[in-house]
Amino acid sequence: MSDPAVSIVIPTRNGAATLPALLDAIARQRVEFRLEIVAVDSGSTDGTAELLRGRVDRLITIAADAFDHGLTRNLGIEQARGELVVLLVQDALPVSDTWLAALTAPLFGDDRVAGTFARQLPRPDASPITRWYLARWAASSEIPRTHAVESRAAFDALEPAAQFERCIFDNVCSCIRQSVWRRQPFASTPIAEDLEWAKAVLLAGYRLAYVPSAAVIHSHDRPARYEYARTRVLHRRLYELFRLRTIPTLPLLARAIVSSLATHLRLERNGRAVALAFAWPLGQYLGALSAIKGWKTPRAGTV
Repeated sequence: MSDPAVSIVIPTRNGAATLPALLDAIARQRVEFRLEIVAVDSGSTDGTAELLRGRVDRLITIAADAFDHGLTRNLGIEQARGELVVLLVQDALPVSDTWLAALTAPLFGDDRVAGTFARQLPRPDASPITRWYLARWAASSEIPRTHAVESRAAFDALEPAAQFERCIFDNVCSCIRQSVWRRQPFASTPIAEDLEWAKAVLLAGYRLAYVPSAAVIHSHDRPARYEYARTRVLHRRLYELFRLRTIPTLPLLARAIVSSLATHLRLERNGRAVALAFAWPLGQYLGALSAIKGWKTPRAGTV
């Protein structure tokens, strides 16, 4: 039997609550090609590994403290046989049975496209604040787009925010070309392996496509303490990759907190709304500052 055309790689950890619905959605996809599922489980203790053994083609197990956003995905891709590799998180849920066909179509149609990524929609129980911010993320737009760069010099001439916008790519749900990945695997990183990979492949002359017709349900209502830590690590990486500082000064930090507080209290009136109004701006400010000052980077996999 010939190799599958598409492999789906899913990093997992204690995902027994969401994986059955995801695997069922994958099984319902209407496609004309063979596919396989590869899971990389990081020390689950809730029965995830047992659930996966009966429903995926290959299961790789690693220790929980061995997880790395880039290297763990590389491990799964190494075991994938398809030229196209879909990368999914365990709590994303495709919204239709044409999701996979739509996500892979640009890659089948144009060998200059190195990767595609899907639209993200909020969960039915998502909070108003989560819905407000997700609606403003580039991976929630209804408008398809394809990004490319003319040259390294042209990319370097862009402002940091424009560089970041050009390189937006999201491994919540993406599809990459394995032949490109062999030359440009994901880097070991605490976060933003997708943005770093996108920058590298764009500079190598490839294109990236956003495909809103391939949509998944995915959102989180996390505690403010977690969001602060995640934002701080992310904005350190944004400075390292693009020299981007979204909040570069203390006066702008104060202004951002006041503005966020007004927005959050308009949407929700609770302690978490107030805490997030401080957590997100402070994480942005200190994240970039930590890169400039050379402060210690958190261990990969902590956010």
